[in-house]
Amino acid sequence: MWCSRTALGRLQRIAPCTVSGFHRAMSMLPKVFVTRRVPPDGLDILRKSGQVQFEMWDSDDPMPRMELLKKVKGCDGILCVLTEKIDAQLLEAAGPNLKVVSTMSVGFDHLSLDELKKREIRVGYTPDVLTDCVAELTVALLLATSRRLIEATHEAKTGGWGTWRTLWLCGHELANSTVGILGLGRIGVAIAERLKPFKVKKFIYTDVTPRPELANMIEAEYDKLAEQSDFLAVCCALTPETHGICNFNLFSKMKKNAIFINTSRGGVVNQEDLYEALSTGLIAGAGLDVTTPEPLPTHHPLYTLKNCVILPHIASASYTTRNAMSALAANNLLAGLRGEPMPKELKL
Repeated sequence: MWCSRTALGRLQRIAPCTVSGFHRAMSMLPKVFVTRRVPPDGLDILRKSGQVQFEMWDSDDPMPRMELLKKVKGCDGILCVLTEKIDAQLLEAAGPNLKVVSTMSVGFDHLSLDELKKREIRVGYTPDVLTDCVAELTVALLLATSRRLIEATHEAKTGGWGTWRTLWLCGHELANSTVGILGLGRIGVAIAERLKPFKVKKFIYTDVTPRPELANMIEAEYDKLAEQSDFLAVCCALTPETHGICNFNLFSKMKKNAIFINTSRGGVVNQEDLYEALSTGLIAGAGLDVTTPEPLPTHHPLYTLKNCVILPHIASASYTTRNAMSALAANNLLAGLRGEPMPKELKL
């Protein structure tokens, strides 16, 4: 339902003679489609701005593709989430009025950037606001995996907790360890800052090129990760260059006691190779917040492994962060429609 209808109903009750003028004024506002029920802070910004008329798919579940293609027709702006594929088909369906796509995500692998650039459509995204939240979850996942917390909880609940045993459910600790970061950006730095109090001995990283300014913040060295890391955290973006970069070649070089953590994008990992590495003891464990596909089918072999902890893509799932992402996505959208600089614009 277009958000102007509530105001229209109120106006009809108060001053019927002004309805037609109000309706004309609303119809002249830019038309926006919001592809999912988003947190309230962003919706409040759109409603109170008085700058757009918007319709929203009012559900937590994705909109059927064919319905989405119908709804975006004639829109000036789209506010989407990472499950919506914004490709040539959708852009063609939207038509020439589309000026802005604002995604409530830091990742943008669901956007066809070449198609957006070709059509001169501006893109907003939501980095920075989720850095702390993702870093917290990454540390939590690392500890849950390395100290075998999910296994331990299962044993306690199912009667496996017997007499005290010297090596039962032993894991790997952070003290005096080497932590490797694949893709050193804001989130990688935030993870290292949170791990430092655990008495980590050394931080190392690799990236497309050395990043001395960020590395100096955490005293990290630019070095090979596989051979040295006791814990390896993947923080890189999913690009054609990083797709499948975490494969058997990487796992086969890692230490047998190494813990692998991925909170970036599922596509950077070859999951068949990861299964082999975990099931044959090439590495000690893995914690995944992202997979391919999402959701990962319940019959996937990775679920059968005790040394693999899988979460349903919840790294940014705090009330504070999701509302901040929603607000930033809304402000990006409004600024783009006004022809002004966005708070966070993806330069194409």
